[in-house]
Amino acid sequence: MNESVRERFQLSLLIRGTLVCVYLALVFPLPLMAPEDLQPLLWIAAPVGLALVLAMLSEQVSVDQSGIQVGHPDWCRWLLRRGWSLPWKDVKRLVPVGTSQGGTVYYIKTVGHGHRLLPQRLERFDRFLSIVQQQTGLDTASIGRLTPPWTYQLLFSLSLAMFVIEVAVAIALQQRWLVIPMGVPG
Repeated sequence: MNESVRERFQLSLLIRGTLVCVYLALVFPLPLMAPEDLQPLLWIAAPVGLALVLAMLSEQVSVDQSGIQVGHPDWCRWLLRRGWSLPWKDVKRLVPVGTSQGGTVYYIKTVGHGHRLLPQRLERFDRFLSIVQQQTGLDTASIGRLTPPWTYQLLFSLSLAMFVIEVAVAIALQQRWLVIPMGVPG
């Protein structure tokens, strides 16, 4: 890798898209179904929440000849954690740790920097691992993604279906095509 070449890796588009879709499915229908006095507040809160979700999903990993850097872009760095950077020469080994869901995360054991979590939900993950192996000499062949893509594809499909149904119900309620009885008959 050339000294001047810096490669950036973002969170996988499948993961970002899925989590945004889950947010929209859970939040977007709320202003449509809320009592009229709450609707203006919810119409303000929903985009603010979406901006926060997008900020959290904007984490980037940059690698070059000298090391690895994890952080957020300038537009949201002030709001979120600062991230970290690590020279390749300080990387000593990759430590696998089992998760309670049956997966495996990897920590980068370093000299003088403690442990750093190896990003495993990146786009072009194979390329990222190739650079880590090339720069550190550590074997990354056994490292895989934290979760298989089908889990996010299923979650995306379910959240998209939920979003469509909720919007249809909210529109039907607003247009009075659907009426939900309130109160106890008496």
